[in-house]
Amino acid sequence: MAAAAAEAEPATEEGTLSIYKAARRIKRRGSTLYNALRSVAEDAAFVAEIAALWPALPLVANLRCGLWYTQPRTLAATCYFKSTDGHAGNWSFSTARLNLHLALLAGERGGCIIVDSTRKGKRFPDSMSKTIPIWCSVLNRAIQRHRLRASNQGSRTNSEMSAAAPNGNGEKYSGSSNWDSSVHLPVWVLDTEKNAIEGRVEEWTDRFESCGADIHSLALGLHKPLRPLWISQNTCIWLNEVPEHELWEFTPIILVSASASGAVATQRMSSEFSWHYIPGAGDDEESWARGLTPALFWKHSYDLLDGGPDLCNQLVADIVEKDRVYRAQRGERSPQITVNHLKCSGDDGPYFYEEHTIITKPMNSDPSIITPIDTPCSNNSHLVVFWIGRSNLAVSSTIQVAVDLADVDCILNCDSTSRLPSSSSENSYLEIAIVGSKNDRFSLLKNLPKAINFAQRNLIARRKILLCCQTGEDISICVALAIITRLFNDSGCFDDGDSFVKRNITKLEMRKRLVFICKYAINARPSRGNLRQVYGFLCNEKAQLCC
Repeated sequence: MAAAAAEAEPATEEGTLSIYKAARRIKRRGSTLYNALRSVAEDAAFVAEIAALWPALPLVANLRCGLWYTQPRTLAATCYFKSTDGHAGNWSFSTARLNLHLALLAGERGGCIIVDSTRKGKRFPDSMSKTIPIWCSVLNRAIQRHRLRASNQGSRTNSEMSAAAPNGNGEKYSGSSNWDSSVHLPVWVLDTEKNAIEGRVEEWTDRFESCGADIHSLALGLHKPLRPLWISQNTCIWLNEVPEHELWEFTPIILVSASASGAVATQRMSSEFSWHYIPGAGDDEESWARGLTPALFWKHSYDLLDGGPDLCNQLVADIVEKDRVYRAQRGERSPQITVNHLKCSGDDGPYFYEEHTIITKPMNSDPSIITPIDTPCSNNSHLVVFWIGRSNLAVSSTIQVAVDLADVDCILNCDSTSRLPSSSSENSYLEIAIVGSKNDRFSLLKNLPKAINFAQRNLIARRKILLCCQTGEDISICVALAIITRLFNDSGCFDDGDSFVKRNITKLEMRKRLVFICKYAINARPSRGNLRQVYGFLCNEKAQLCC
């Protein structure tokens, strides 16, 4: 009787299965790794078609989702606009994500094409519907103010502005009267929301001007005001009547939403395999990519897609593991990848997740021979070393490439997973185990005194310092911010902290120095939690000096 009751229990649970749980099971069956990669490849073909309509305009990916829909060889730059800055009632203009390099690139090339996607069933993410239009309007208004002040003061004449513009196009737009600084939002944004956004543009422009951004360079680089345009898979474009972007009276920021707007995954067929289309499949890569990066995917896209759904997971595991070992042998960060592995208990049984670590050997290869999977050239983020003006400070995402640079005298490594190079001494190398604010809210705060002392000692000796972290976008940027605020004056010159004693530490002062850093380190993406720790450290330092 007990055995019979035990056998009947699962059936009872299955009979009382709710509609919500059943829908979740169906969604999990369709949200496989192969379906995600196949959906990304199909949407990337649409992005390539749009980019081909305006070949002169640079293709830009909005981090992080946009990277999946653009092949690295076609990508001109990246930008970082967050959808949270465009959420209803939470509109904002972030001075930590100014993306001024994008505005200068658009001014130089006559516009740009930005790629992003969303999996929420909408045609466009809020980053494209509101965040970028707000950004365009604020920059346009700041340029308008700058030109109006320059005209009133007589410091810059219209003839000089015309001479700075190619082909004389700057003369028409040098005056503020012809400069469009209004907010251009898509038609699906309600009038009430549009009015609320327009009412705050002046406030955001004041904040932008006060943060110390180089508006003068923007005014010289942009000869027509920025204006967003929206293109999705539902957009109708007559191929024989594609407008020339040079003829527009504005600098176009063409916003391409890569995925179809259908909220429900649909069944699609190829020559060999059947698969489910997932809108916005490239979003939230930690939950599905299993350690695969956009660069790795596009390098092995043919093998991954041609292998089919049965081999996809194993192929990805082999590619990621080869890349991990390749990096580990060169001293780069190479942790083993922990993923949520989808298992099935029988053909019709429920799906469930089980955490495990991928530890596999490359298929059909000698484990003693490591083949480069993703060479440093395939990922710009860990190749580039950004020098911050004339401060003798630089930031980078790895130390392997930087060690070979003759210009680097010492290294401050904020990534605890890397090892001390054998050729380095204690005076020229410092390793600090700093983790992100999501893992430890005080890790950066506790380790900043060591970083400041190391930087101070080497800057006095006029040595050039490289600051490294896992990505080169967050922790190393925050450490650089602390060093520049603590040891440099308002002009960006090293004064060993003399000016720090004399001035008050405010969030505005921090924001100005962060903008100064972001002017050179264009990939900077400091998190709010880490910035709070830098501010707390500087306030503590100021209090101790005043005692």
